[in-house]
Amino acid sequence: MSCSMKLLTQNQFARIPHQRFLSRLFCTTVPLGKDNEIDKIAKVINDHPFPDSTLQTVLQKHIPPHTLSAGFVEDVVGHLFGAHSNGLKALEFFRYTVRHLSCGPTSVAFERTLHILARMRYFEKAWELMEEMRVMHPSVLTLKAMSIMMLKTAKFKSYEDTLLAFERMENDVFVGRKFGTDEFNILLRAFCTHKQMKEARSVFNKMHSRFSPDTKTMNILLLGFKDSGDVSSMELFYHEMVRRGFKPNTVTYNIRIDAYCKNGKRGCVGDGLRLLEEMEGAGCLPTVETFTTLIHGAGVARNLTKAKELFDGILTKNMQPDTAAYNAMISVLIKAKYVKAAIALMDEMEAKQIRHDNMTYHTLFFGLMRSREIDGVYELYHRMVERNFVPKTRTVVMLMKYFCINRQVDMGLHLWEYLVGKGHCPHGHALDLLVIGLCSRGRELEAFECSKQMLERGRLMTEATFRMLGGLLLQAGEADKLRKLNQLVKTLKAVLPLSKGHADGIANSLEFNAERTFSS
Repeated sequence: MSCSMKLLTQNQFARIPHQRFLSRLFCTTVPLGKDNEIDKIAKVINDHPFPDSTLQTVLQKHIPPHTLSAGFVEDVVGHLFGAHSNGLKALEFFRYTVRHLSCGPTSVAFERTLHILARMRYFEKAWELMEEMRVMHPSVLTLKAMSIMMLKTAKFKSYEDTLLAFERMENDVFVGRKFGTDEFNILLRAFCTHKQMKEARSVFNKMHSRFSPDTKTMNILLLGFKDSGDVSSMELFYHEMVRRGFKPNTVTYNIRIDAYCKNGKRGCVGDGLRLLEEMEGAGCLPTVETFTTLIHGAGVARNLTKAKELFDGILTKNMQPDTAAYNAMISVLIKAKYVKAAIALMDEMEAKQIRHDNMTYHTLFFGLMRSREIDGVYELYHRMVERNFVPKTRTVVMLMKYFCINRQVDMGLHLWEYLVGKGHCPHGHALDLLVIGLCSRGRELEAFECSKQMLERGRLMTEATFRMLGGLLLQAGEADKLRKLNQLVKTLKAVLPLSKGHADGIANSLEFNAERTFSS
């Protein structure tokens, strides 16, 4: 399904009807460079049949040991993380580099590999890797690595499991390290990040006498109450924090301002502004983040004038607006349906060399879609591809849904090919949307190829999509292709970690439905 392309300039695009744009877009090539080399290696890793054969031979062919560098390894593992690659492939790549890097792995490469494993719930593999590093390269065992494991354990496992993981860290992994406030804060953050405030308070009450809480500890808990959406509980804890003798700092005020700005459908930006005055009166200097939060609050309140005043106020305070501040202002303009002004602000970012991130693109795509600016969506998509920007899952799913609903399944297919070509493994929901779009137009063979790519990369497709595609393949006389998909599912079932009704449950159901289809 791959093809070579030649990019259009933005001015050329504006003069080309959509049908001609599609034919030109499907002939675009990406310029070569360092990023392209990283994409290439990530694609080699993702394309390699999983788990039928080892990666070692193919890695030696494409990246001989003498060409490895610590920075390159960090970049590739970072790409695999962003690409939602299978954790066992990332682990195999990391171990290959550990064996051949004379200077040993960096903490960044290790943390990213650990994150990929924990995100896919390969917990035993993650613990095994931590044990290996404890023996071979203990310097990579950082607080961030601990935080990654604790966060994922709290997300996917029980309260008791999380406490046991903390003990395991202290007794078996970070051997010889005296645990103190920093480690205690990591444990609290694991619960607070997932809004498990009952558990967080329980841990705090049980363990604060052993560890000495600091202002950061209290801010972590304050942030947890804020993220839980309970402003009253947050304020009660704030007063408890003050009673305990902790002095609020800039982070404390930013958390409280954010809570008020997001309180209710229309927000309470006025309360946020009063807190800004209190903050300055207490000698805490506001930051760009403070103003960014208030700009968002003004957007929630639909107060464009106040948002613009706050945005301009960043400069008057001798600060420079960053990507987040511009994104906040773009969001305000989109809410007010000033889409052209939002695009102009994106152009201003580019002129000032302030990078666009996924939120920039997502917000603008959303605004263009809501305003039914179809040509604008395609132009922004072209601009994104031209800049080799790879959107995150939420934006990919939104684009795929938009393309397929608007009968532009070729655009959806191009998005899929673009992501795969960049070494990414698109999210299962994006596959669902694309397969439905292709199958509804009698293109089940292309749907089969996309599904096979997904499975070969070590990610399962959903039962409903498998069943629908399987039925259409049988009707088309393509039973062999259905058997191929079923075999890939069986292979994945043998290696994917068991979890509550997710990987194993889907795989069992797929296998059952496929066998039933064959027998009928």
